[in-house]
Amino acid sequence: MTTELTTTQESAAFELPQRQAKMLSSSTLVPKEFQNNMANCAIGLNIAKRLGADPFMVLQNIDIIHGRPSFRASFLIAMVNASGRFTPLQFRLDGAGEKRGCVAYATNKETGEIVEGPEVTMAMAKAEGWSTKSGSKWLTMPELMLRYRSAAFFARIYAPDITLGMQTAEEIHDAEPIRNVTPRPGFAAAIAAPVEPTAQESFEAELAQEEEA
Repeated sequence: MTTELTTTQESAAFELPQRQAKMLSSSTLVPKEFQNNMANCAIGLNIAKRLGADPFMVLQNIDIIHGRPSFRASFLIAMVNASGRFTPLQFRLDGAGEKRGCVAYATNKETGEIVEGPEVTMAMAKAEGWSTKSGSKWLTMPELMLRYRSAAFFARIYAPDITLGMQTAEEIHDAEPIRNVTPRPGFAAAIAAPVEPTAQESFEAELAQEEEA
């Protein structure tokens, strides 16, 4: 009797996420990576369960970049604030130019200690190649990116159970290799150089000249 009850409970526990995943995958309100993809939705549900978060909110804040799932930085900030372990995350900015930096900090509610993440600076963004890419948000929205990156570092250090070892979408975008579209040396000359005729083409040309004569 006990074995039958356990089997029934296990089946119900397996079938419920399947039904939820099927429902979410049929919705047009979830990101395209989850539409008509029950497997991706099932993984998203698993992540939501581990975080104790709403499944729809989790799916809305996961980006799939080069096959790798990543949280949005704004979502991590919200999860840190909602965890109840810290006071709302704060940001301290100072300096100017390449010395412009940001530190994310909060108060640990259990100990009363102020905990700080590593400082993120514009010099760091340049050295790491984050701000040197064409179209980089570090060039157009540096203040926001400083906050996002410092928040990601804070969460990774003080709340790793929230990040689940995943990088933020902004971090993955910054880590993408830059494509070199510069033509290799001699490329233009090689295109412009005349093409030598093949033996068959030379024979056909001579034969055509003889017929014209």
